[in-house]
Order: sequence, then C-alpha cells, then structure tokens
Amino acid sequence: MNKHEGFKAIRSLDYVILLCDDLAKMKAFYERLFEFQVEEDFPDRMVFFRVGTLFLGLRKRGRPYDGPSLPAPSASIQISFRVPPADVDLAYGRLVADRIEVIEPPTNQDWPHRTLFFRDPEHNIIEIFADIHPSETLAEPSGVHQVVD
Repeated sequence: MNKHEGFKAIRSLDYVILLCDDLAKMKAFYERLFEFQVEEDFPDRMVFFRVGTLFLGLRKRGRPYDGPSLPAPSASIQISFRVPPADVDLAYGRLVADRIEVIEPPTNQDWPHRTLFFRDPEHNIIEIFADIHPSETLAEPSGVHQVVD
C-alpha cells in the first residue's frame, strides 16, 4: 500500500455529526445561540450548519447502529469552538442571560487557554476557548498540562 493510500490519505476533518433524540430542539439551540446558518436541512432527519471550513451536522437518532440514548446528563462528545480571548467572557454573559447552565465559567487553564464549558440540550459538552499567553495561565498548575517554552 502506498504511504498516501487508505487512512493515510486523510488530510482534514470535514464534518461532525451529533446524534439527537430531539432534532428540532437541538436545531433551535444551535441556530439561536450560535447563530449558525443552516447549510442543508432534511426535515425530521438531519441538518447541517457551516462552521468555518467544517460542517456541524445534527442527525435524528434511529439507525440500528446508533445505539440507545445516553442517560441524562451523560455526554458522548465534547466540541470546542475557538474565539478571541474577550469573546469567552461575552459568550458567558450570553449564557447567563439565556439561563443556560454553565458547567465551568471562564477560567484561565494551566495550559494557554481561557475556557468556558456548558452543555447543549442533549448533554454534549461545549467548550468555548481562546488562546492566551502562557503568563496568563493558572498560578498553580494542576500537572495535567505543562507549558513548554
């Protein structure tokens, strides 16, 4: 096999699909909160949003290999969206105003990210993050991540 065949030929991640029990509720959440534009909509089955160069898809759970729904509040995936540093706090303000439960408020981590965590209606974890300078990280590292100069 050539070194650029099969799985080695992968060059990008083009789309992510979240399996949903309540497609209408999930679609409304991503449209309203993120203001993502619908790229394709297959009513009662699937919807795609364009997020930069990637598609975020929502698909109604129901294929035999989808498996059962996860018990609440179990998460099956974490998705992360990068923003400029000040926008982490602006996003937090929007969540508070919309009464969306926040898992972890804006925090400078011990790696060079400022993060915010919350859940979508199907309990997937959403991270809003910004790159920050290493000097802005937590004063006492957790040991989970280490900044290397």
